[in-house]
Amino acid sequence: MLTITEATAQDFPTIQKIAYETWPITYGNILSKTQLDYMLEKFYSDETLLNNLTQKGHRFLLISDHNGVLGFASYEHHYQQNHMTRLHKLYVLSTAQGKGAGKLLLEEVERLAQENQANTVSLNVNKFNNAYTFYLKSGYEKLAEIDIPIGDGFLMEDYVMQKKL
Repeated sequence: MLTITEATAQDFPTIQKIAYETWPITYGNILSKTQLDYMLEKFYSDETLLNNLTQKGHRFLLISDHNGVLGFASYEHHYQQNHMTRLHKLYVLSTAQGKGAGKLLLEEVERLAQENQANTVSLNVNKFNNAYTFYLKSGYEKLAEIDIPIGDGFLMEDYVMQKKL
């Protein structure tokens, strides 16, 4: 049975472990190793995660089974002062993919969004990430393409997606 719990700062090592395991698989054929390493450090340092949690209002969810944590999601209600919830991250270990963990995390974020009077969930996904198809199948539509400079000459080449609730 899969269980979803809210994560705290004490769970950052688990979140980091999952990110460092999933990113090379997810992005290894998309990004250079240099960019991959840069982004992991930029997005998953203790300082960044703590800032996201305490200053930016991000919430973190963990999904687990009897063997341990399988994945995580992070989201933010009232994104840009709108009736919108922003899904910032959703990653599931490769050994757990196809077992419904990602779908359950996404559904929980959508449920929490509705509970917080959001009428939309938005997200960005890398244009070449297989998760793009997952989001399409989950009812998300592509609104735009965007290139986001993240430093050191690197870009995030994303689709902006959203789902009306």
